[in-house]
Amino acid sequence: MSQQTFSSDDAARRFRNALGMFATGITVVTTRTPDGVPFGLTVNSFNSVSLEPPLIVWSLANDVSMREQFEGCEYYAINVLAADQEALSNRFASRVDDRFAGLALEDGEGGVPLLSGCCARFVCRNTTRHPGGDHIVFIGEVVSFDREERPPLIYHAGAYRRLVD
Repeated sequence: MSQQTFSSDDAARRFRNALGMFATGITVVTTRTPDGVPFGLTVNSFNSVSLEPPLIVWSLANDVSMREQFEGCEYYAINVLAADQEALSNRFASRVDDRFAGLALEDGEGGVPLLSGCCARFVCRNTTRHPGGDHIVFIGEVVSFDREERPPLIYHAGAYRRLVD
């Protein structure tokens, strides 16, 4: 293995590929507009921060059109997708107008939309935001959560994966 530097034109792509070697789960982050319309997007930059108080972290690119809605919302939900929810991940990563069409939703605190069939769901108070290069970093205070014993959807090296026993 050779050390890579940021001195060439393809440095960003090589850096992204190296980051892709870290397997992550897939989440859909959801909230509502002030007038009650649900919206959300697929995110794999999610992690725990603290157990006491219960805090999570995720990030969003600065150029995403939904950035202002997420910055301004009071609550959002992190829906951790199960292995059989690849199509849901793709739907929320696409440019489809109504990503929620035909989905059965539950409401969490503040009316935040919760997706069905997930491994875990965390409803968070939108407490802290920090600039982070070309992203904004959100730290949320978990106000409620639930989980199901289901295998998670995994992303690694640019492709969806599944856990194997």
